[in-house]
Order: sequence, then C-alpha cells, then structure tokens
Amino acid sequence: MTQTIHQILDDIGIAYQQYDHPPVFTVEEAAKYDRGHAGHSKNLFLRNKKGNRHFLVVLGADKQVNIRDIADAVGENNLGFASPERLLKYLGLTPGSVSPFGLVNDTAKGVEVIVDNELLKSDNQGFHPNINTSTLILSTEDFKKFLSSTGNKVTYLEVT
Repeated sequence: MTQTIHQILDDIGIAYQQYDHPPVFTVEEAAKYDRGHAGHSKNLFLRNKKGNRHFLVVLGADKQVNIRDIADAVGENNLGFASPERLLKYLGLTPGSVSPFGLVNDTAKGVEVIVDNELLKSDNQGFHPNINTSTLILSTEDFKKFLSSTGNKVTYLEVT
C-alpha cells in the first residue's frame, strides 16, 4: 500500500497544517491564497545534459536563479529543466505540483536536492502535498528533518 505524505509526516513526528485551495500552477497563482503562515518557495526540477543526474532546487519564491551557477555548484556543465515525463518518472509528480514531498516517490534516491540557505531564514515552509490543491505548512526545522529522512543527497547553499 502506498503511504500518503500525511502518513509519512505523521510517522516521523512532523506536525503540519493543511490549507486547501483551488488548483495553482505557478508561484503567482499560489500567492492569491497566501495565509501568511510560511515562507514561499519555488521548486525547480532540473537535469544534466546527459539526463543521468536530476536535481530538485528549493528556493524562495521571489528569488531569480541563475541555472548556470547551480550547474557550477554541482559540478555540471549544463543543466536544464526536466520534462514532465521525467518529473513523473522520478518524483511521481505533474507540473504545478512540484514539491520536496515528491522525494517520497524517489525509491532509487537518485534525485539530488539543493536548498537555498536564504529560504531557511523563515520559521515555516509551505509545500504542496504532491497535489496542487492544498498546501502543508511545517516548521523549517521539521522541513530539514523531512529532507534528512528521505535518504536523498541534500546540499544547502547560497543560490544566486
């Protein structure tokens, strides 16, 4: 039986609040339903040119990112956005619902996670629970606890 993200969070002792809202596909749409409880993030799913390395980049919603800088930080020459098919294959997600919670579907633990240190300055974080019709709010400490529980490689750095 497949566990839901709610069951997984409960099992590892992570408290959260859930807010339901209409489907949102962009950071701008999600801002319409903001309740002021969490740091806002955007989540990018990238791949290297060969397609043999995949990265989930988690950073502040308002931050502009230079993908070249991320490529340099992870020792790659070229990174680009992964296709919807790759997103579904590796994280079990569809566009508009990209979230660190998708890591529970990465049974091979091949997706590398990059978290911008600036995001961690907020007390709380909000992410879709693998569907874009609600948001789960959890403490930043519990977010880091969740990431540690996944078994994926996690790198914290200053994303520019």
